[in-house]
Amino acid sequence: MSINRVVVSGNLTRDPELRVTPGGTQVLGFGVAVNDRRRNQQTGEWEDYPNFIDCTMFGNRAEALSRILRKGMKVAIEGKLRYSSWEDKNGGGRRSKVEIIPDEVVLMSQNPNGQQAPQQYAPQGYQQQAYPPRQAPQPAPQAYAPHPAPQQPAPQWNAQQAYQQAPQAVPQPAPQQAAPQPAPAQQQLDVYDEDIPF
Repeated sequence: MSINRVVVSGNLTRDPELRVTPGGTQVLGFGVAVNDRRRNQQTGEWEDYPNFIDCTMFGNRAEALSRILRKGMKVAIEGKLRYSSWEDKNGGGRRSKVEIIPDEVVLMSQNPNGQQAPQQYAPQGYQQQAYPPRQAPQPAPQAYAPHPAPQQPAPQWNAQQAYQQAPQAVPQPAPQQAAPQPAPAQQQLDVYDEDIPF
């Protein structure tokens, strides 16, 4: 079994390019610069080393994102890697590249014109535009009622008296039944395949 998943975040290196195949499929191409931060051994300072990654999207989402994405925007991308190779038309030999085919794009900054962009696009197989908001976690229901405080003061114990007297039964408070607790309501959880780590 193989796993082909990748998650990157970075800035768009260019405005996206939308084209249409002869079959009518919309194809959106864009690049992302992902910085790798390393310490320079000679100066001791941290330096950014950019990785330039090409991304290609297909279908209706490609057209929608072409209207939103702009050079310089910060995005997070989840998808799969795809390797492709071809013969150079100018006789330069065999060429190849690895690119990301995004399943999900999260916008982490605003459009250059100041309008807030939609925050998330769902995987290609789904019709919805974004995941529903998650509910805040609820406190765990208590399984038992708290024990009531003792009604009588605790008896005083004197070691000398205890040694000289026969053992006596210590009065115990009458057991109290806890009020029955209603069963906790079942909470409906929305779980998506993407939330499962395997």
